[in-house]
Amino acid sequence: MERMTKTIALLPGDGIGPEVIFAAASLLEDCGTEFGHRFELVEFPLGGAAIDRCGTPLPPETLEGCLAADAILLGAVGGPRWDALPLDKRPESALLGLRKKLDLYANLRPICLHESLSTISPLKLERTRKIDFEIVRELAGGLYFGTHRMESENGVERAFDDITYSTAEVERVARFAFARAEARSKRLTSVDKANILATSVLWRKTVERLAADYPEVSVQHLYVDNAAMQLVLAPEQFDVILTSNMFGDILSDGAAALTGSIGLIPSMSWGFGPPLFEPIHGSAPTLVGQDRACPIGAILCTSMMLRQAFGLSAEAEWIESAVDHVLARGYRTPDIADVNSSVVGCSEFVALVRAEMQASVKQQEPYGWGV
Repeated sequence: MERMTKTIALLPGDGIGPEVIFAAASLLEDCGTEFGHRFELVEFPLGGAAIDRCGTPLPPETLEGCLAADAILLGAVGGPRWDALPLDKRPESALLGLRKKLDLYANLRPICLHESLSTISPLKLERTRKIDFEIVRELAGGLYFGTHRMESENGVERAFDDITYSTAEVERVARFAFARAEARSKRLTSVDKANILATSVLWRKTVERLAADYPEVSVQHLYVDNAAMQLVLAPEQFDVILTSNMFGDILSDGAAALTGSIGLIPSMSWGFGPPLFEPIHGSAPTLVGQDRACPIGAILCTSMMLRQAFGLSAEAEWIESAVDHVLARGYRTPDIADVNSSVVGCSEFVALVRAEMQASVKQQEPYGWGV
């Protein structure tokens, strides 16, 4: 088996970001030890932490470190202490800047309900058993990267947010989504608002044209409001959802609720630079210092990184199987607990996962790896 040497940039960020990222990083170190890989973990400031330390949310040394890395693991950014800053100076602006500088144009968010967590989904059990789809969100264009301005005339304020898309921007993320659909159940749902927005008319026209290059993939088009409704009514109909930056942000957070908690969902941002992996939850400042954060989204970011960025499927399976075993034994962080759960903190949950990983080695369970 090939041993790898990889540099991973750690961007803990703000709020509970450091808590969950350092927990996830410990599992990467375990994988390196067990499989003979060398993962060099290098920490850089980002977001509010970078503002406090360096005076800017995306310091040059952070960007340089990310560009030099093989992959990036990001926690979360933002918090009320920085909300009074101008939009382009807030912690969240670092995310947009990082995506743009790294040329990351596709965001992948897997929405999959763990069998042992089916009771905490807001949907009925017979439906929740079938929740397993991916959302591909365009990440480098659209409304978030348009021109934003405000003006005032005669005491009346007016705000403007411009949204643009080019054919090339739609094509590259659509091809990414088509490839994901080809590898899954060969069903793609493209979500837009083509009855209102010119950018959505271009979006639908481009997706329809590209569909000819993927004859095995069936393509469905939905308006975004209908898609939101269908996510609640029948999520089992979806395999891969493709949509724009803003629609993807909203739909993926809503879809995460189907699994019981936004804290469970990892994501990958992909493009021409090093891929970036981050749980989709926010910085949750009210949970800081309480050991109550759910680390599962961050943990699954590590397995996603191992599989998607480095091609290390056995290592990814080792982590994922350990998480499933711990959940099956009834252990839960407070946000995903029910009356039958054994409630533990973030640190104890991670310790249980690491213990499960080591126990599986001693028991030589058939996870399929070899060293």
